Amino acid sequence: MRLQRKPHLATDCYDRYFNEIRSRVDEYFCVLYEFETRRMLDPRDQAPQLFLDKALSLGANPLAVRRLLSALVGQGIHNPSVWGRSFQVPRRLSDAIGILPRLKLDRVVTSPRDGFQKLRFLTADQLALETVLIPLHRDGAVSVCLSSQVGCAMGCVFCATARMTARRNLAAWEIVDQWVQARDLAREQGRRVTGVVFMGMGEPFLNYDRVLSAAELLRCPYGGAVGAKAITISTVGLVPEIDRYTDEGHRFRLSISLGAATDAKRARLVPIAARTPVADVMAAARRHALARGERVMLSYVCIRGENVGEDDAIALGQLVADTKVRFDLIDVSDPTGRFHPPTSAEMKAFRDALTRHLGQPVVRRYSGGADIQAACGTLAGAE
Repeated sequence: MRLQRKPHLATDCYDRYFNEIRSRVDEYFCVLYEFETRRMLDPRDQAPQLFLDKALSLGANPLAVRRLLSALVGQGIHNPSVWGRSFQVPRRLSDAIGILPRLKLDRVVTSPRDGFQKLRFLTADQLALETVLIPLHRDGAVSVCLSSQVGCAMGCVFCATARMTARRNLAAWEIVDQWVQARDLAREQGRRVTGVVFMGMGEPFLNYDRVLSAAELLRCPYGGAVGAKAITISTVGLVPEIDRYTDEGHRFRLSISLGAATDAKRARLVPIAARTPVADVMAAARRHALARGERVMLSYVCIRGENVGEDDAIALGQLVADTKVRFDLIDVSDPTGRFHPPTSAEMKAFRDALTRHLGQPVVRRYSGGADIQAACGTLAGAE
C-alpha cells in the first residue's frame, strides 16, 4: 500500500498526510491480524484485567489466570501442555488460547565497544523490527528498548527509522514477545532485566492502546514484574495522547522529545510533530508534571550547529519556565553522516548556557551501540 507524496508542506497538508498515515496503518494492522486473532484468545494481546474478564467468562478463576500469565510472560513458556502439567491451568482455558504465534529472532549483534546488543526480529508478514538490550551501571542489570511500530510516520530528519518504507503498528503480543525473548537471552547470559523503555522503532503514542496493554503486562506482578517507575514511554509530543495518558493516571514514566525549542527549528528537524506548536507540547508536559507531582522528563537530541547554541538555551528557558523538568541530552546518531553530534566544546558551552537559562537538572544520556546501529535514531531493521 503506497501513500502519495504531498506536493507542499503547509500545516493543513501535514494534518491530512499524518491522519492518512495513521488510519491506513491501523487499517493494515487490523486486516493483517484479523484471521490470527479471531480464532484465539491471546493473553499477550490485552491488558491483564481485560484478559481476566474474558477468562472468567470461560469459567476460569483468577488464580488460573495468574498462573497462566506467570508461565507465559513471567517464565516465557508457550507450551499449553506445560501450562496444565506444571501450572495447573485448566484445559478449557488452554484450548481457548491454542498455539500462540512468536516473532522470529533473526539475528543478535553485540557491540564490542560498549556491550549493547541488538536483536533483529521478523514478523509473520516478513517485516523487520529491532530491540536493544542496554547494559546498566549495576552489575548484570540490563534494560530492554522495545519497538512499538515497524517504521515511523513522524519523519524526523535525523532518524533512520523514519526512512523505512514499510510501516505498521505492532500488536501488543509482538511488543511483549520482544521483551520475553530479550529477557530470556539476558537470562542465558547471567543477566537480569530491570527496566523497559519504549524508545525503539516507532512513535509509541501512535499505537497507544497496544503499547499501554503491553506495558501493563510487563508491570503486572505475575507477568513481567517490572516496576512501573522502571518503565518509560517516549513520545515526540502528541498532545491529545499526552493528555489522555495524564488523565488515565498511568504510573509509567513519560519522556517527551522536543527536538528543538522553537517552531521554526522543529519544522525543519521533526516536521510531522511540528504540526503542533511547541508551546502546546510544553503545556501538556506541564499538565502532566502537575498531575503527577514530579518532574517530567524532556529529551533533547543534540545536533552540531543546529540546536545547541546560546539562543537555543535561552528559548528552552523561556519555553519551560517554571515547569519542573529533568532535561536529558542525547547526542544525535545519524548513519548517513548528514547530522553530527556536538563537539566537546560545543556541548560544554550548551550545558553552561542551560545552567544559566534553564536552571533545572540536566543529564547527558549515553546512547550506546552506535557501532552496530543500535543507538537512538539508528534502528531500521537492516540486514
